[in-house]
Amino acid sequence: MFRVAILDDYQQVAHSLVDWNSLASRAQAEFFYDNLVDLPRLAGRLQSFQAVVLMRERTPFPRALLEQLPNLRLLVTAGIRNASIDIAAASERGVLVTGTETLATPTAELTWGLILALSRNLVHEANGMRSGLWQTTVGHVVAGKTLGVLGLGKLGSRVAALGKAFGMQVLAWSQNLTPEKASEAGAVYASKEKLLENSDIVTIHLVLSERTRNLIGASELARMKSSAFLINTSRGPIVSQAALLDALGTRRIAGAAVDVYDQEPLPADHPLRKLENLLLTPHLGYVTEENYRLIYGCAVENIRAFLDGKPLRAINKLG
Repeated sequence: MFRVAILDDYQQVAHSLVDWNSLASRAQAEFFYDNLVDLPRLAGRLQSFQAVVLMRERTPFPRALLEQLPNLRLLVTAGIRNASIDIAAASERGVLVTGTETLATPTAELTWGLILALSRNLVHEANGMRSGLWQTTVGHVVAGKTLGVLGLGKLGSRVAALGKAFGMQVLAWSQNLTPEKASEAGAVYASKEKLLENSDIVTIHLVLSERTRNLIGASELARMKSSAFLINTSRGPIVSQAALLDALGTRRIAGAAVDVYDQEPLPADHPLRKLENLLLTPHLGYVTEENYRLIYGCAVENIRAFLDGKPLRAINKLG
């Protein structure tokens, strides 16, 4: 029997969202709810599986792990890219890597939830209500303010459009963005430096790569207004963690909201958890029922197609 491991099903919902039984005559699915990153233990767990389904980058698949999985033939990752998979090593070992469709709307919606929560101190005030308090802070409107969008792709464009709907001026920058492309999305092109200097809210929507790793460091945070907020729903390493800790700890910027981290899950004793002007969420950008149904539905399709010898959504090429 073709064995399939579904990893990191944190909410224990993967089995109920799509029809895994449609594979029952050809494949056996097993669900794992914990996040196991110890390589020897993980390799031992996965030794007998021919396929593994990954939810985003929750479990890395480096060469050292792939070399210990002689039976592995198929990896399915949520989304069309996964920086934590060694694609070259998978190809060398004859392991097909496939992706899935995902929705762009969930992360854009969460981004705006975080922007509004920061601007109106919603978490602080909601917690205060449960403690018997009443109106302890003064918030800010976003209308008339400047939104700086780093990365104006599918997701960044959605965030920009909502910014316009809220009555904001929208500035945009990325390495390959042109003034014409920015204008088509309702934004004004600005250099990275000008965007950081003039924005009241800076939000990141870039793919993690060697070009974007540590893109926002101490010098970039120093350019921001002392009243500005930084939002990161993209990838943790795009922002220097040490620089962000310092900027928030010294009140160099007013606050930040972060949904993504260098290490996930974030350790319980991590210093980010101790900052009062930092709103933290546990990588919820893509975590909606609608998105999970789409992702796991595609995973089932990919497995069936692989067994039929007609792979779908291949990320690498074999042979």
